[in-house]
Amino acid sequence: MKNTLVRLSLVVAAVSTLTLAPLQANAASCSTSSTAGLWAYTYTGTLYDPVLGPLPAASVGHYQQDAAGNIAGSQTRSVGGVSAVEDISGTLTVNHDCTGTANINVYVDGVLQRSAVIALVYDSNLNHARYIFESVTLPDGTNVPVVLAVDGNRQVSRD
Repeated sequence: MKNTLVRLSLVVAAVSTLTLAPLQANAASCSTSSTAGLWAYTYTGTLYDPVLGPLPAASVGHYQQDAAGNIAGSQTRSVGGVSAVEDISGTLTVNHDCTGTANINVYVDGVLQRSAVIALVYDSNLNHARYIFESVTLPDGTNVPVVLAVDGNRQVSRD
């Protein structure tokens, strides 16, 4: 009886290890440098203006990220039906579990419009990312409440 329990425990442990090994290998490949490349994205959601109230917001854009996590790109965004072309720059870091954080600055004609902190997670062999804005801050320090979700894809696949 004891030998049967020991063998069964060993089999369960072996199967568990073999099942989880690919997940651990995939997670171990996540890093700031492994997410470098050309990315395209869209975001949608709501921006809460203290005077006008909730405003729909959306954007489409692209950026290039280097191995150190530096980002540069541009986007066209619409807030409450008013659109603008903006430049973005910033940095991001990626953790071994494929989560990360980005700090982005948004400019129009070289003038800072706002800064954002964004949480992110990579999936699909690091070819897809999901993001959510954690905060948006104006140059004067004013916090702008937002609910913005982002969907991003690597433009050149890692596969």
